[in-house]
Amino acid sequence: MIRVLVVEDQQAMAGALEIALGAQPDLVCVGAVATVEEAVPLVAAQAPDVVLMDIHLPGSDGIEGTRRIRADHPRTRVLLLTADTRPSQLVAATSAGAAGFIAKDSPFPAVLAAVRAPAEGPVYVEESTLSLLVSALDSLPEGPARDHRGLTPREGEVLRLMGQGLGPRAIAERLVVSPHTARGHVKRIMAKLGAHSQLEAVVTAARSGLLREFREP
Repeated sequence: MIRVLVVEDQQAMAGALEIALGAQPDLVCVGAVATVEEAVPLVAAQAPDVVLMDIHLPGSDGIEGTRRIRADHPRTRVLLLTADTRPSQLVAATSAGAAGFIAKDSPFPAVLAAVRAPAEGPVYVEESTLSLLVSALDSLPEGPARDHRGLTPREGEVLRLMGQGLGPRAIAERLVVSPHTARGHVKRIMAKLGAHSQLEAVVTAARSGLLREFREP
């Protein structure tokens, strides 16, 4: 069973999510609250696997909530519900450790897919949101020249494909290697960049100027 906590200040939506999630045979909703301040102690008490949280909340917003929850409970996945697809918001949320982004007008099957996504998989982002985030990487300020942080040429190539929004399976197909090999490269890149997710690794590399160094001429 996957344990889910809902953090949503719109009462009707929170109630609908609580009922719909609880009706799934493999999910259990451990509660629905309206603020980050209510959510943080409930995460400690209920140990949910997934927190489904609005990005805009009264008091602390979902980005700060993600940061606080992930700091104390790094194994908890935080999925952000948002109608705000400004790249700056998505980049900030990724840096805070968000495990995925779900548009508020998404069909419920998309919400279920995000909740059920494997904990060790790439950050869940719908295609339209992903294109906005990847394009935003080009608008990040140029960082100072950095060394390659120990990345091998092959890992640099994988990082470049990650920057195009590709996951390990697509990277494996592009490079004609096994999915296991591609996942190994991605995990090593994340470790070298100090990132907790594939998307966070891309953002970190873009902010430091490293991603540009590995892009094709």
